[in-house]
Amino acid sequence: MADYLPGFIASYSILLVAVMSPGPAVAMLLGLGLSRGRGAALIASLGIAAGSSTIALITLMGMGLLLQQAAWAITLLRLIGSAYLLWLAYGAFRKALNPPRVEPAQMPPLSFGRAFLTGYLLQVTNPKAIVFWLAIGAVGATTGAPAQITALFLAGAFAISLTGHGFYAIALSSGPVRRAYQKARRGVEATLGLLFTFFAFKLATSRS
Repeated sequence: MADYLPGFIASYSILLVAVMSPGPAVAMLLGLGLSRGRGAALIASLGIAAGSSTIALITLMGMGLLLQQAAWAITLLRLIGSAYLLWLAYGAFRKALNPPRVEPAQMPPLSFGRAFLTGYLLQVTNPKAIVFWLAIGAVGATTGAPAQITALFLAGAFAISLTGHGFYAIALSSGPVRRAYQKARRGVEATLGLLFTFFAFKLATSRS
């Protein structure tokens, strides 16, 4: 285990910076936390972590490199991811134009499966995540490692993703933030719609 520790530390440091950097996932957690509550945002965080682990497993098995070399596969994945972000943008714009008549706290809770899939699909349809995990793989944290070491590495990566995104879910669904949202709901949802549209455009036009 000690032989793999430097690679673990380097990989986890890169992952922590990536997790804490604002992006589509944070925007999605903000929207869920404000409109459907902390529980939905935390479940979506679990979905994001599961999606990240799925990509990590695929990449460490070598299939990520194959996907990167198949230009059509990356292009297809990029377009699917962009379409999903545009769907999220549509939902935000719809709320901005026709805000719910009930307060967020009175809305029916989002089902576990739907909240989980919202986070999971956002992560697994992002080809940049594959490129990111290829970079992690280049660090060589698990090169030549037995299965139990690789499993331990993936468990740690899952925990980092869940903790980081869970922090955002809790912070962005706090009482003061939700009260501010109730006062400026249209503007917040419109801003989220613009952010999702921007992220969709960036993803669709990316060449990485």
